[in-house]
Amino acid sequence: MEKRHIAIVGNGSWATALAKIVLHNEEKINWFIRRQEAIDEFQKTGKNPGYLTQTHFDVSRIQFTSDINEVIAASDVLIIAIPSPYLKTTLNKVRRSLRRKTVISAVKGMIIEDNVTVTDYFHFHFLIPDEQLAVIAGPCHAEEIALERQSYLTIGSTSSETASKAAAIFHTPYVHTTTSDDVEGLEYSSVMKNIYSIASGLCHSLRYGDNFQAVLISNAVQEIQRFVAANNGMPINIDASGYLGDVLVTSYSKFSRNRQFGQMIGMGYSVRAAQIEMEMVAEGYYGTRCIHEMNKKQHVSLPIVDAVYDILYNFQSPSLVIKELTQKLK
Repeated sequence: MEKRHIAIVGNGSWATALAKIVLHNEEKINWFIRRQEAIDEFQKTGKNPGYLTQTHFDVSRIQFTSDINEVIAASDVLIIAIPSPYLKTTLNKVRRSLRRKTVISAVKGMIIEDNVTVTDYFHFHFLIPDEQLAVIAGPCHAEEIALERQSYLTIGSTSSETASKAAAIFHTPYVHTTTSDDVEGLEYSSVMKNIYSIASGLCHSLRYGDNFQAVLISNAVQEIQRFVAANNGMPINIDASGYLGDVLVTSYSKFSRNRQFGQMIGMGYSVRAAQIEMEMVAEGYYGTRCIHEMNKKQHVSLPIVDAVYDILYNFQSPSLVIKELTQKLK
């Protein structure tokens, strides 16, 4: 990473927030944005036309491209911030080797067609060594980054050197970074917390109060522990901000799109209608199916995940499903 030709791959609010952070420490960055018209508008106004439009960028410090292979060739470090439903389609266009790249996943989801984590996909499909892979986790909404509110990120990698160097990229006066070697645990937790955020939004719309929300989230944390232990084989420090902190902010924050999605479903919206009105991806919708499918092998007790799956994919009544769920929580 000594050269530190760093690229942002993606164009959503999280990608935009990460670009803002990285430009605090780097003179220039490369940035892959799929649509050329979005790049043209960005260069004219100095703002991402679709996301965090209050955030101004010095575009002279950004090398934009709509060619993913061009950004790979020009960069040593790739920060992947593409929503999980579109990730595999984008990566299918890659024609250059990634084996010498450092890849940092900022994706809070999985490869949905394969039910595998993002780092596993990069490792097995692109033959990137584990020590060159890292993940970003923790309670950190893009909207608060735009406002430069104090935020916290956990950088996970099997290599302590990679984790430390990646953490330095994201450390700013308003972003505190820590490191971890639990890559898989952080990835699973990042996927599952979105499911529980949907559940939290559902319960809010169904007028379940703060007492029940507290029980819901405490049980959600236990589900994460059980699932990670069954699939990862190692215990996690669940009270760390990369786990518990991320669950809490995603479940309670007004900026949480997964909570908003759950609220809309609880109000009677269909999945499709909620997705259209939000105009943003609720990762938890896709994560619910991934975790549910994975759990067919492990049979871990995940009553909240099962409830959300029944509502979203089996089209069962939210009020009836959540009422049944109340009898399963402790």
